[in-house]
Order: sequence, then structure tokens, then C-alpha cells
Amino acid sequence: RSSDLIYNLKKIAKAVAKSDSTILIRGESGTGKELLARAIKNLSQRENQRFITINCAAIPDSLIESELFGYEEGTFTGANKGGKLGLFELASGGTLFLDEIGDISSTLQAKLLRVLQEHRVRRIGGNREIPINVRIISATNCNLEQMVKDGLFRQDLYYRLNVIPLYLPPLRERREDIRLLANYLFQSTVNNINTSIKSISQEAFEKLNNYDYPGNVRELSNIIERAINVARGP
Repeated sequence: RSSDLIYNLKKIAKAVAKSDSTILIRGESGTGKELLARAIKNLSQRENQRFITINCAAIPDSLIESELFGYEEGTFTGANKGGKLGLFELASGGTLFLDEIGDISSTLQAKLLRVLQEHRVRRIGGNREIPINVRIISATNCNLEQMVKDGLFRQDLYYRLNVIPLYLPPLRERREDIRLLANYLFQSTVNNINTSIKSISQEAFEKLNNYDYPGNVRELSNIIERAINVARGP
């Protein structure tokens, strides 16, 4: 069985999945926040609808607004003929996962707050208010409370996003999960690699258990894949 921390998190996630309340997932990088968001979507009434993700830290401010809200024809030089649907419209009826939400600009914060309050979106260059039906799940590894105090994140948006807070603990705080995760990652990796390696040795498990994993589950996955490739040999 998984650790008590993860067992309790699963219970809470299952309970809140059926509602449409906004969820904020907190946790260090690599802990599996998107996997948790997908699991919630799969347990929700929107399970057969779209799950669309956007990494807010990976897209420049100049582009992220058009990605989220879309734009009308003729808004930009070289814009698509007929304009473009934004992710809020594309995800309508389903779930929109906003990863790294702590990295969005103050301008985008204000526009996102408006969407959350009114459940309507206006494309860039347009004047129509388009109703949307989207469940928002966001995630961050930032200390949003400190950012609010420092004036870097809107308090009203923080409260809108943080209706249901979930925390994914780092791997070093739930060592009971290392063997379980390692076995799962081993099997899924072996299935994609032609190798005669059958299992992880006890000695390897001991080494895995004595490491702190600053990169969390993502780092464990990389370690397992690397070890299988090295053990397989030329």
C-alpha cells in the first residue's frame, strides 16, 4: 500500500473530483502534479471530456494570452484566417490545467480573475462575451501566500484558485512509496525496452531508499530508465 500521506491525498482527491470547484495543487517540481490533475479529471463527471494543459512558465507573456483567450481575425499580422479559439473555449465542457500558475503576469492575473468570476471569455480583438463551462485545476511550486504579501500575486485571484487546496509531498517525505514507484516505473520502462532484466535487486532498492530525490518522482523515473539501459549493456 502507498504511504499514509498519499493514501489520504487519494481519498480527498476522489471526494472532490465530483464537484466543479477550482483546485490548486501545490508541490515541488517533479512530484506529479499533472498526474494528480489527470486522475481527478478521470474521476469527475467530465471524465469523457477534454483535459487541456498549459505550462504558464514555458510560454512568453506575449503569446500566453492569445493561447488562453484566442483572437479574432485580423487582430495580428499573420493571424489565422477566421481567428483562433483559445484554450478556455477548446476546454469548454472539460478541464483546463494551468501549470506553474505562479508565473503569470499581473495583467494576465486580472484577466484570469475575470474569467473565473464571470465564466465568460472575450477573445483578443473581439467584443463578444463567450460563455464557457470549464473546470480549472491549477498547480504551482511557488509560495503564493508570500507572493501575495509581496504584491506579486493578486489576493483575490489566489482565493479564487485556492478553493480546494491539495498538497503533493516530496518523495523524501514518503519513502514508503519509493519501492512501489520504482517497481511501477521499472515495469513500464522494461515494457518499452528489449531487455532480459526481470526485477530490481534488493541492493538497488537499498540505494534507492537512501537518496533524497531533489527531482522527486521525475528523477526516480530517470534513474530507473538509466539503470535499465546501463544494465542491459551493448
